[in-house]
Amino acid sequence: MQEEGFSVWETGVSRGGNGSAGQAVAGGAPAVPAQSCDLVTVPARQGLEAVDILRLRDGVGPVLHDGTCDTLGFLVPAGTAAGWDVPGSACTQTSGRGIALGALCGEGTAAQPPVTGTGWLVPPEGAGAEATDPAVLRAALGEAARTIEAVDRCQ
Repeated sequence: MQEEGFSVWETGVSRGGNGSAGQAVAGGAPAVPAQSCDLVTVPARQGLEAVDILRLRDGVGPVLHDGTCDTLGFLVPAGTAAGWDVPGSACTQTSGRGIALGALCGEGTAAQPPVTGTGWLVPPEGAGAEATDPAVLRAALGEAARTIEAVDRCQ
């Protein structure tokens, strides 16, 4: 199944150590999310605004950029897709299907994007959260949409 240019995939990894994403763990390697995640995809322009908002306020989890489809994909906790209803975005449920993020990177190495043609805008090992909180993401996407609308009206 593909959604907005992203293949369905799942995170779920134990890299040893007790750190959380964005914090160093034993041996100096940053931690990678140890939870299953769904993927919220949005147009890149709105997503970039939301990333800025989240970085300034609440923290952002790992984010993928798909240049081919010009979308961003936010990792959110598993189960988010069941109740996701934000216009202009999609949330893909992974439910154990797809690629395990832990298989993409070894101890002490950076996680490689799981889909050809994508890259990390915010890599798992540099994120400020294991996954972006869906309620916080929803608010940030709404604020981003309003900001874009205001800028477009002024041009």
